[in-house]
Amino acid sequence: MSSEPHSLDPATLRTRRQRGLAIVLGIVVVAGIAWGAWWLWSARYDETTDDAYVSGNVVQITPQIAGTVVAIGADDTQFVNAGQLLVRLDRADAKVALDEAEAKLAKTVRDVRGLFATTAQSDATVQIRRSDLARVEDDLARRSRLAGSGAISREELRHAQDAVNSAKAELLAAQEKLAANRARIDRTSVDTNPDVLAAAAQVRAAYLAYARTELPAPVSGFVAKRAVQLGQRVAPGTPLMALVPLDQVWVEANFKEPQLRNMRVGQPVKLTADLYGGKVDYHGKVAGFGAGTGSAFALLPAQNATGNWIKIVQRIPVRIALDPEDLAAHPLEIGLSMQADVDTHDRSGGRLPKIATTAPPYATDVFHVQEAVADARVKAIIAANEALRPMAAHAPGAAKTERGRRVAAAHGKPL
Repeated sequence: MSSEPHSLDPATLRTRRQRGLAIVLGIVVVAGIAWGAWWLWSARYDETTDDAYVSGNVVQITPQIAGTVVAIGADDTQFVNAGQLLVRLDRADAKVALDEAEAKLAKTVRDVRGLFATTAQSDATVQIRRSDLARVEDDLARRSRLAGSGAISREELRHAQDAVNSAKAELLAAQEKLAANRARIDRTSVDTNPDVLAAAAQVRAAYLAYARTELPAPVSGFVAKRAVQLGQRVAPGTPLMALVPLDQVWVEANFKEPQLRNMRVGQPVKLTADLYGGKVDYHGKVAGFGAGTGSAFALLPAQNATGNWIKIVQRIPVRIALDPEDLAAHPLEIGLSMQADVDTHDRSGGRLPKIATTAPPYATDVFHVQEAVADARVKAIIAANEALRPMAAHAPGAAKTERGRRVAAAHGKPL
């Protein structure tokens, strides 16, 4: 028996072979056209890399003062809100220093009040010394006229002259004492006196040291790398734990040099995470470009000025900001692998724009409360130790006016 292919003549076989080659060639041409159209309209605008990882802020919690740990408010993997207590240090020594500073401020306020009163008294003393000088000068003038007629002796005239000299010296001493007192309180009140301000500064410093025995969370986030233990004696700057705000993460995508040619800040980015797979898409934007390659900032930079040199394509880190809604729906941890696909259709703007920010990108107001409380304590101490505000020492009749007010009040008369 003979099969059908052996019954076909060579011309028929050639025709079938040519038809098959034509079909294959047509498929290849159509696939090439389709791929060319896809590259022309889409692929040439996409830059993709799987060398991308989630990055974020790692806030180190360190003490500002030395102390012994007596309480730990959070442990690894726990979430804390901004302002929540993380670590408490023993505050006995800080409390003693604060009490001492507050007592010193109270004493200084009372001393300054006494200085105002002493200045008013010195002013009155000057007036008395002037009156005494005027009296003895009149007495000397009268005795000088009588001495010409021989009515008094020379010794009595000399005693009158000595009395005038003594009165002048006493007046000068009183004036110098008044000037010294005025130099300490001139153009000031009790709460603006330099001595009070210095004591108030010590109270603020002591209160800040007292308040810093408690370490609050500067931001909301998850606790990681807790190293502190109860009873541990810590020094300023000792790392106690880390705080990671996972709502502020971004992606560091490392693109090759040729891929950066058409990348611009603000271009949209589509990302997927190995954690969730390709079913979950993240949307982001190019936020900026690294100032150098990874090898340029390595601990041991590459030395290419050698005899044996092989060119290696370098990579530049590109920062990609994530959509907060996508991040809230599908949280990410620092260090997770990502795949980034940048759409480079919009190529307007410079490749490395110089965009300066005027506001700080990160800030916390947790520690501002300490300053407000310290100021409130200082004002309360001054108010508690400051009675009636003294009048200016150089005001004429200040002591008499104050004395008159008190006498009138004692007799029930209106002031």
